[in-house]
Amino acid sequence: MQTLAWLGHSLRLLDQTRLPGEEVYLDLVDYRQVAEAIRSMRVRGAPALGCVAAFGVALAALALQETSAGEYRRALAEAGAELIATRPTAVNITWAVDRMQRIAEATPAGRGAAARLVAEALTIQREDLDSNRTMGRLGAELLSDGCTVLTHCNAGALATSGYGTALGVIRAAVEAGKRVRVFADETRPLLQGARLTAWELTRDGIPTVLIADTMAGHFMRRGAIDCVVVGADRIAANGDVANKIGTYQVAVLAHENGIPFYVAAPFSTVDLATRDGDEIPIEERAASEVTGFAGVRTAPPGIEVQNPAFDVTPNRYVTAIITERGVIRPPFLEHLRASGEHLVPAGERAHG
Repeated sequence: MQTLAWLGHSLRLLDQTRLPGEEVYLDLVDYRQVAEAIRSMRVRGAPALGCVAAFGVALAALALQETSAGEYRRALAEAGAELIATRPTAVNITWAVDRMQRIAEATPAGRGAAARLVAEALTIQREDLDSNRTMGRLGAELLSDGCTVLTHCNAGALATSGYGTALGVIRAAVEAGKRVRVFADETRPLLQGARLTAWELTRDGIPTVLIADTMAGHFMRRGAIDCVVVGADRIAANGDVANKIGTYQVAVLAHENGIPFYVAAPFSTVDLATRDGDEIPIEERAASEVTGFAGVRTAPPGIEVQNPAFDVTPNRYVTAIITERGVIRPPFLEHLRASGEHLVPAGERAHG
């Protein structure tokens, strides 16, 4: 499947809100359309959001080729700010926009500048796919032949440029000849596990069992789960992990039952400028996601709703973080900083 593709002057996205019922592709020609696709979760998953945000900046640059240098920089900064504001927890958006802005500031405005930004976005996309495959290979070594893996939300090809983080680990293990079975949490309230993860894995022919989120502890206690592998939307410098709501309780249950809990994410998801999980902004989404589904209301009118999209898993529940730079184990503060010492943290932007 192809989550996203650059068509020269437009960005093609697979509309994930239509899955698994139908495969519909969107052709976006303006960064505002990209921002709306991110907000409405037509595209989601931290690595994919980084790639898409980069192409959003490139689309903005293409539209500004005939403007003055001052107007070009101002408008490009506005486009970047709008893209970053779409989903504040996913640090990959900020990371990608900052990287694109640094290229823009180092390149004179004009047609050449737009072409340079398109090239950079394509590089980000290619690097994401390469890092997914590398972390998949590294993570596959942690999975034993015949194991059963529990995953939460969707951290597969749909969440990246095409291979997956958590599901990339599973795919790589299967490609290495290991027999792997997957338990997929349905992942309320938007059912990314049921709609997306189950769809991906069944297409790949990987044995998959779909369970309700509240069933994870039951199966762990009965010895049905050998390890947990999830993705991440932001990893703080101390190893605290923000991921789809419900991940924290899975981690606690895994700890209680002596089950390894692995996080698979590219190093662009590590935010060394954020000290710990308490500093990670948590996106609050619309109440309608909880009060109903697919246009059918399931809650009484007027009910108060809270709908955080993510929660934070403290580092003490994380066995290891699988990245393209290696499998990182505690103490995370020391080892993450050592692995990322040559990176520019996402929060530190260049200014011309």
